[in-house]
Amino acid sequence: MQKKVFRIVGIVLLIGVVWMVYSFFSAVAGVAIPEDHGDPILGTVSLERLKRERNLGSWTEGTWVAAIQSARGLPGASKQIDFLSEKFLGTPYEANTLVGDAETPEELTVHFAGLDCFTYIDYVEAGRQSDSYSTFLDELQHTRYKGGDVGFRYRNHFFSDWTEYNDDKVRDVTKEVGGDAAIAVEKQLNQKKDGGVFLEGIPVVPRTITHIPTAAITDEIVGNLRTGDYIGIYTAIDGLDVTHTGIFIRNDSGTYLRHASSREDAQKVIDDDFLTYLENTPGIIVYRPY
Repeated sequence: MQKKVFRIVGIVLLIGVVWMVYSFFSAVAGVAIPEDHGDPILGTVSLERLKRERNLGSWTEGTWVAAIQSARGLPGASKQIDFLSEKFLGTPYEANTLVGDAETPEELTVHFAGLDCFTYIDYVEAGRQSDSYSTFLDELQHTRYKGGDVGFRYRNHFFSDWTEYNDDKVRDVTKEVGGDAAIAVEKQLNQKKDGGVFLEGIPVVPRTITHIPTAAITDEIVGNLRTGDYIGIYTAIDGLDVTHTGIFIRNDSGTYLRHASSREDAQKVIDDDFLTYLENTPGIIVYRPY
């Protein structure tokens, strides 16, 4: 009986030591360890990789989860996207935050410390579909990658990839918004005019791109837009569909393009007057969230 007691005490002490070591390395790493190491999204990953993949800037997991849960309580995609996108106003512009290229393995990256125009809408769209940090990672994976396959080849490099591969999240309403003003153009995405490619490691994709020329945008067309519509700034450049993306916002003060601006006088997420911003652009593409 006494030996049995000593054995139980020994097991309890061993568990305590293991937990202390676990807690120590968690604190040193400065990153939360997933409660479930069998999570199908995170998989079994090292602390070092988790730390590389995640830079939440001024956010924490807790504050982000609070924001997405608050958004989820709002009625409709328009209000949810407005709420979440506003939380990033003032966030610095930062390009090339994603990890992966034709030669480098892709990683599912969360980088709130700095945003470009595409990662900004990635995080907003994934966030409005989520109710926890783990579901946010899941939604981000399926928002950013074709079929949720994390890989450079499968990343949505073009704005029009969203409706091709995420048609359960957004739909192309450019023709619906623009009516007879909308124009369809055949493109070979990723193929430059000289026959080269913009991005090595991904194929050339034939695609029909519908846009509304800026010169044809009337008050009626603007009136057809909804807060939360994702806006692509169309380009006539061979091989590309857009040169910039943002979110349409309508409020009591007017209509705005909310976007991560790389302009020298901005370099952060801002609200620009919508029609003023469009003055020197070829046109717009409109994708509407479900």
